[in-house]
Amino acid sequence: MFQFEGFQTGARLAGHMLALMLALSANPVFAQSPQIAPFAPGDTGVGVATAPASLTLGAQFSGDRKPIRSGLVWRVLSETADGSPPRIVARSNEAQPVFMLDPGTYLLHAAYGFASGTKRITLGPQGLRDQISISAGGLSLAGSIGDNPIAANQLNFSVFVPLQGNSEGRLVVSNAKAGELIRLPEGTYHVVSTYGDSNAIQRADVKVESGKVTDATLHHRAARVTLKLVASPGGEAFAGTAFSVLTPGGDVIREAIGAFPQVVLAEGDYVLIARQEGQVHSRDFKVETGLDRDIEVLSR
Repeated sequence: MFQFEGFQTGARLAGHMLALMLALSANPVFAQSPQIAPFAPGDTGVGVATAPASLTLGAQFSGDRKPIRSGLVWRVLSETADGSPPRIVARSNEAQPVFMLDPGTYLLHAAYGFASGTKRITLGPQGLRDQISISAGGLSLAGSIGDNPIAANQLNFSVFVPLQGNSEGRLVVSNAKAGELIRLPEGTYHVVSTYGDSNAIQRADVKVESGKVTDATLHHRAARVTLKLVASPGGEAFAGTAFSVLTPGGDVIREAIGAFPQVVLAEGDYVLIARQEGQVHSRDFKVETGLDRDIEVLSR
């Protein structure tokens, strides 16, 4: 079961608490705030002012039970006796925060990227040390042409959760960069890698395991070509030329304007059309994986 930007509650939690927690997870203010909010006595609904007790928290991966040492966002919510929705009384970005709170019943929520865990605890006068287990891991993505890595600034990735009958499924992460650590619930994901800004796209299914970082490299079959309109082979390129790259069937893949624009294209056959000062020129060409080269159209 996946949890994204929110959490899965137990059957004992009331419906209004689920709605509140989902809304909190979607709010970047809470996700980024590193401070610990002060606690107002009496918010737990116990009705009696008592000396604060210490609540020490930690999180671990559910698979190997290794401690999670970074990337956590903690929220502590109070339960009330009158049935009103829980309220955040403390929060922290520390790996092992210590809160001073009045004894009472609380709901703990620990977010780790797109994964999270929750727990209800009762804090007594003597204090409490507790752990939350999170079924999550990391995903780091890269791209290559053959054995040559593609520069990170030339790649972007989208990560999807496959759904029944839909291999691509629901979008979880968009515009992720190569080398970025993406924290996700344990499970299988569909990754789409785009090299450049045209049709050089690769897809793969990857598995994220709890407590581990999965490194995945998607191998592209593409090349970078430089488009030119010239009077003779190897000649100077005409400025202000409008180029269109089409499939043999006539579908437009990419358009660009300039003396020698560069385009990343998937391996295959193409038609290049160049328009300059009312004249139209064209040629067929082929893209081979890893072969970056100039594609010249002769002005006749």
